[in-house]
This record gives sequence, structure tokens and C-alpha cells, in this order.
Amino acid sequence: MSMPYRDAVTALDAAYGGVCDLAAALSPDDLLAPSRCRGWLVADVLFHLLGDAQRALVALHTPAPGPADTDHVTYWRSFPPGGGGGGWAVRRAASAFDGAEIVRLWRETAAAAVQAARGADPAGFVRTQGKVLAVADLLATFVLEAVVHHLDMTVALPAAPPPAAAAVELAGRTLVGLGGEPHPTSVAFVLEATGRVPSEDPRFPLLG
Repeated sequence: MSMPYRDAVTALDAAYGGVCDLAAALSPDDLLAPSRCRGWLVADVLFHLLGDAQRALVALHTPAPGPADTDHVTYWRSFPPGGGGGGWAVRRAASAFDGAEIVRLWRETAAAAVQAARGADPAGFVRTQGKVLAVADLLATFVLEAVVHHLDMTVALPAAPPPAAAAVELAGRTLVGLGGEPHPTSVAFVLEATGRVPSEDPRFPLLG
């Protein structure tokens, strides 16, 4: 599935901007609220996303000659539902930071990642986690992660805004690709397809 670079950059800006807006409004109590990720508080999820933004910066400065060996859909097949892993490491690492510091680090790193994405070669390839992806496909993987974890962080915060529509739409494209069948893109679809809420669709969850 071909991912247009312009779509990917626009969606990453929207996804990371939405998380930045959410993070800026979180109170100390909000940061300690439970999330949809088992055993993680809101602060833990935000710290996990900080790691993503840091990896985006590294990947966008790690060009590869190409061709790509994975795309924004096949990338996720390395992370099957129920795979787990990394939960305790994130919690322990996040606990070393004050919640406000996690918010500050996230906001400045996310902004830098979006800026790097805008300056990347639209036709280029990059390397991350032992895989080679087109730049647009790399950005799309971060969009899906940001949308899903934005929703994870707001489960106990009903007044929090949802992810931006452009980000949800692009995340939905990836999930449709994983599922193999067309499906209307929406927050409800993202939650069902990633196993965040129960679904009667036997294909779900597509991701853990």
C-alpha cells in the first residue's frame, strides 16, 4: 500500500499536535490516572510516546539506500496481538521523571520530530529497528502509535479531546490494510481493531 508523503506529514503533525495539546492540559492527578494499557498510568503512556518521538528523530537521520523491506502495514506484523513486552521497563523508566518533566520533554521532542519529518526527503528511505521503510511509511507508523496511545490516555479523562481527524483517518488506513477489508475509519474502529474495546468482528484485534 503506497503512503503519500504529504498525507503522512500532515497526519503526523496532527497526531503529535493533538497529544501535545492533551499533555499541556493534564493536571498532576491526570498524569496519575489509569490508561487503557494494562499497568500503565497516563504518564507512563506519554513516556512511551516520548520514546517513539526520539526514535523518529534518529530514524529520520538514518538514511538507507533502499529499497524498502517493509511498509506502514507490514511493519506491524512484527508486533502481533498479545505480544506484550516492555511494560515494566517503561514504568520503571517513567518513574524516574516528574510528570511535568515528561510533558515538557514530550512537547519539545514531538515538535522536533515533526520538523525533521517536514525536512526529510519525500522519496527517501530510512532504517529503524532493523527494517528499511520509505520515509512516508515510517511516519505513518508513528501516526498509528500516537492515535492509539492518545485514546489510551483519555479513557479515564472524559473531557479530554480525541485525536485529530486527519490522524485518525490515516491510522485507519493502516488498520484496514492489516485487516484486509474496507472499513469506515473512526475512533470506534481504531479502538475495536486494536483490542481496546470488545468487538464482534472475528478479525479483531489486529494489534495488541
